[in-house]
Amino acid sequence: MHDYERIKIGVSACLVGHEVRYDGGHKRDAYISNTLSQYFDFVPLCPEVSVGLGIPRPTIHLVRQAGDIRALEVKNASIDHTGKLERYIDGVIPQLEQVCGYILKKNSPSCGMERVKVYHPERPNLPPERDGMGIFARKLQARFPLLPMEEEGRLCDPILRENFIGRVFVYHRWRELEASGLTPAALVDFHSGHKYLLMAHDQENAQELGQMIARVGKSADLRQLAEDYIRLLMETLSKRVSRGQHANVLQHLMGYLKAQLDAGDREELLDTIHQYRKGYVPLIVPVTLLKHHFRRHPQPYIERQYYMAPHPGELMLRNQL
Repeated sequence: MHDYERIKIGVSACLVGHEVRYDGGHKRDAYISNTLSQYFDFVPLCPEVSVGLGIPRPTIHLVRQAGDIRALEVKNASIDHTGKLERYIDGVIPQLEQVCGYILKKNSPSCGMERVKVYHPERPNLPPERDGMGIFARKLQARFPLLPMEEEGRLCDPILRENFIGRVFVYHRWRELEASGLTPAALVDFHSGHKYLLMAHDQENAQELGQMIARVGKSADLRQLAEDYIRLLMETLSKRVSRGQHANVLQHLMGYLKAQLDAGDREELLDTIHQYRKGYVPLIVPVTLLKHHFRRHPQPYIERQYYMAPHPGELMLRNQL
């Protein structure tokens, strides 16, 4: 269906084997290093080392002080590294502007994306709250709000994994569209290819995005419309897709074959979609059957749909959905 090129994504350096941890070790992740490395070019970064904390170094943790979250040394709370970690992003913006996704180290006071421990010095006997976000991760999200971000631990969830990688590919295509020159025709074409992918995530948002595109030729400010469009598109794609939502899209796609399939093929395809909806087979099964029929009965509009092949099949992301 589609050709794929290698995409740059940022990654916490310890996850790809760099010995940059506070104890001089690493947290190499096999899935990232062995599987994703075949399709992505990594931009490894370690904020703590880059701001001069050294290897090895005193451990730091997040502490709530007067409503603010600070990154303090565990053994000497008077040493505050928050400012250095916050300013770090300014020095790596040229590298970050090249990436289309970011994989962060979970639980890290600098890179953790969610549920990082936050301590309360006035309540030393109580356990820390799990409501923090790493200092660098917070700045990264604020500076690049559209950038797909995920933690390596959450990539063990097949739904979150497929969602993240799918967003990376969409964001990469968007960046290519911007680089080649944003035009009304290009924006319409981009939306057209993602119609069913968006429908799977949220039908109401998909309709709203379609209404935005309908105004493309009438809008005096194409750039503003495009900014509003990509913001809602990335928000939509961040939502999980249920089996029911996928089944609904599969049945819509099947509608393009209603004049070509005989009764037996229609019954088989409907039964396969039903089996998927009930959880008896993974998503790859009905999608593969649809592809088989579309090869026999080509539909140019469907050939453009990224829903049918949102990422390389070799990643097998739909084999577990």
